[in-house]
Amino acid sequence: MGIFPVYLFLEERQLYETETESSAAYEILTRGGIHDENEIDAQTGEAFDLAERMEEENRAAAGKDAAETNGETAEEPAENDETDENGGEGAYAYTMEELSDFTFLKEHFYVVESTTDVSADVLDARNLLGMDMELQQDASEPQILIYHTHSQEGFVDSVPGDNSTTIVGVGEYLTELLRDRYGYQVLHNTNVYDLRDGELDRNRAYSLAAEDVKQILTEHPSIEVLLDLHRDGVNEGTRLVTEVNGKPTAQFMFFNGLSYSKRNGPISYLENPYIQENLALSLQLKLACETYYPGLSRKIYLKGLRYNLHLRPKSLLVEAGAQTNTLEEMRNAMEPLADVLNRVLKNPESP
Repeated sequence: MGIFPVYLFLEERQLYETETESSAAYEILTRGGIHDENEIDAQTGEAFDLAERMEEENRAAAGKDAAETNGETAEEPAENDETDENGGEGAYAYTMEELSDFTFLKEHFYVVESTTDVSADVLDARNLLGMDMELQQDASEPQILIYHTHSQEGFVDSVPGDNSTTIVGVGEYLTELLRDRYGYQVLHNTNVYDLRDGELDRNRAYSLAAEDVKQILTEHPSIEVLLDLHRDGVNEGTRLVTEVNGKPTAQFMFFNGLSYSKRNGPISYLENPYIQENLALSLQLKLACETYYPGLSRKIYLKGLRYNLHLRPKSLLVEAGAQTNTLEEMRNAMEPLADVLNRVLKNPESP
């Protein structure tokens, strides 16, 4: 419990929500984001029908919005107007009692895709926040691996054919920050998994990435953290941007796969023994974001499949910005992301 002893947050009590916080507007994270078109629907055993799934999501979201409009608004926790050295002006703290309330935690920190579900014993804040995410391996050996299952994801001003202007270039900047500013030993894998014969093809992207990552882990068993860096895909009118230290900064989102179907329960062929550790890492990072950079991170997204998060306990998938962001906004986002990673991982060799 020493990781976030007071759970400080700033006065912006409502977590930042854009139109993409609804399941319909997320478009199930398929437009350039998480979805792998080769995945099998855990409910039907068949390939996803994206058009049909979109219609289902839109109907569900419309029904939820109507219910919320006709219902009462949940009471918010009382503010604490004190300033703490770990937070900013107007800082206040969520109590452990609030965070231990499953409904409160789920509503304030998560978006749960309609085809999966999560229970109180899985989202147990006391357990997740009590897990020690500090690195054990010093920087004499590789500690972190950054890679990109979808390497072709670009931004509004990306230059065709120039990987330095895509998510790969953004990953390189994050690598440099973690290595040069915080003293981590970081490997950046820039291999391509979503092209076939020069054409975009994500049918086997996660499977191909898994093969490479496993090989890298065999060669470098000291690696403790896996970070699959993506950018989201949103409606063209959506801008995932805020301001950090006076600079326009792309917002980002932590993501977890639960290997769980709402209809059929645990998905045995997608076993992940590290789901709790995965959830602990994303929640601790989310709390660090809300403490030091309120409004920067979106709600954690929970989906039913696995996404190679089973390869290490400290595995993380990040959706940083979207295709409507600029490269500058994306690079700016890597600075606070590196900072919160360092605050949670606590590199023993960090300056």
